[in-house]
Amino acid sequence: MRMKRLVLGVLIAVIVVPWSSFGFAAGIHKSVLMIVAPHNFRDEELFVTKRVLESRGARVFVTSLGTEEATGMLGGKVKIDMPYQVASHRRFAAVLLVGGSGATVFWNNKRIHYFLRKAYRNGSVIGAICISPVTLCKAGLLKGRRATVWSSMSGRLEECGARYTGKNVEVDGRIVTANGPWAAKAFANAVLRLMGYM
Repeated sequence: MRMKRLVLGVLIAVIVVPWSSFGFAAGIHKSVLMIVAPHNFRDEELFVTKRVLESRGARVFVTSLGTEEATGMLGGKVKIDMPYQVASHRRFAAVLLVGGSGATVFWNNKRIHYFLRKAYRNGSVIGAICISPVTLCKAGLLKGRRATVWSSMSGRLEECGARYTGKNVEVDGRIVTANGPWAAKAFANAVLRLMGYM
């Protein structure tokens, strides 16, 4: 009898007490892939975005091309969690491109373009910050969409059919773009909202 009461009490607690009381949030442990250039990614756009995402329970994996450790423009270093060859065959709730001067390496990379299109078709949130929205544009994901980018690159977006807005962060459907390191936190929060965390 005592055991039955104990089990009943636990069941009532689980039903009545909100999940947030146990440290859970909606969509916890969804996986996010962040793609950085091997050299000269923008430090804040990786580290600030990653910290904000992880603070809400997202599992963030960092990948790059041909390196085990990537180096930022400001000297920050990050270990690569997953080789791109592995990451490109997995599904993620969100796939995000980090900017920085080194991000031009992705602008004309057909493998990256194909992966981004596939991820979008499979329902992922797609994001890019700084100069990386140019990669999304060249992949054909911004045609007819509202988007923002590092201001000097606005013409490149318009060339491939995007509607440049100049905002710090722009959201159009499941695609989030941002214009620089100062927008990293807002960029991360926009991604979290689309993933169902906020």
